[in-house]
Amino acid sequence: MKNEQVYYFEESIEALASRLIRFETTNAERVNQSAEYCCDWLRSHGVHVDVYENQGLKSVVATVGEGESTLILNGHLDVVPGQPELFHPRTVDGRLYGRGSYDMLGAVAAMMMLMAELVQAPPNCKVILALVPDEETGGELGSGFLVQQGVLGDLVICGEPTNFKIGVHAKGILQLKVEVKGKAAHGSRPWLGTNAILKAMEHYHSIVSLDVFQESTTYFKQPSINLAKIEAGKVYNQVPDLCTMGIDIRYLPGQNPEEILDQIRALLPDAEIEVPFRGVPVETKSDDKFVRKLCEVAQELAGDQAVLFGQDGSADTRFYAAKGIPAVEFGPVGANHHGPDEYVEISSLYVYKDILKKLTKNSKTKDE
Repeated sequence: MKNEQVYYFEESIEALASRLIRFETTNAERVNQSAEYCCDWLRSHGVHVDVYENQGLKSVVATVGEGESTLILNGHLDVVPGQPELFHPRTVDGRLYGRGSYDMLGAVAAMMMLMAELVQAPPNCKVILALVPDEETGGELGSGFLVQQGVLGDLVICGEPTNFKIGVHAKGILQLKVEVKGKAAHGSRPWLGTNAILKAMEHYHSIVSLDVFQESTTYFKQPSINLAKIEAGKVYNQVPDLCTMGIDIRYLPGQNPEEILDQIRALLPDAEIEVPFRGVPVETKSDDKFVRKLCEVAQELAGDQAVLFGQDGSADTRFYAAKGIPAVEFGPVGANHHGPDEYVEISSLYVYKDILKKLTKNSKTKDE
């Protein structure tokens, strides 16, 4: 192992999660150190591990068991940046505090512990644990790459923070760069020009008023649209002749992003519109047999918290959804992910592990 700082392996979920937090996985080097540690930890517990490397980033793919069906547990090792003290985990009143404790290193630790237990008590299906390096920055080099390499299954559980709720739907992503042109003039005589900023604001409000942004589904009240960036003007004494907007649209499952784009282009014929990023929605069927099994087990062990819901944000589930594979977000209990007081309930990590373990025992064949 390249990281000489690690000499021992933790034997409790909270201790393992704390170790992962201390890696401060906010850049490629630290993410790879964490991946190497996870690889060695899993191998030391008898788990078969393969390492995939893509553009300098490592993904860990661990496998236990055999069977007709395959369950994929997906977890990301990277976290968003934070103040230094956030990477010194602490336990207070049954809660593990620290950056990534809730999103989602606590879930990762529970999944790793599960894999070690399954070596001793083999599951009734094939279980793959995919630990990826870049979910917080898009996921293309981790989960996206693994999907391309054929790391696929019958159900994918991404351990995102959900408080035991089961995220079967997630909004799609359509991010736009909209350039609006005006006419420059001296700032003291704005009536002689066309202010590109004001024109852009009119365009933005026109976009928001489209009927497509008033639609709803079972899991979502409406799509979301966010004016995320605006760039215009160089000096105070000039009417700006160009304004560029960055618009983040999260459309609903069932909506067509091309139709949304066509409507916006028809509404703004004088604007230049580019699509720098897009991501498919997740629309996993609630009556999928593997989802039903997860619901049954989660409700048995976690109670009424285990309900189906739609996730406003996006996760690595979308890479599997694009292949038609049922994928859900399902994680332990906590709060404040990406915030200064992020924490996970330690007891929920053990319940989470037990739910996943029981699911592996109840997933023998595809026809059940």
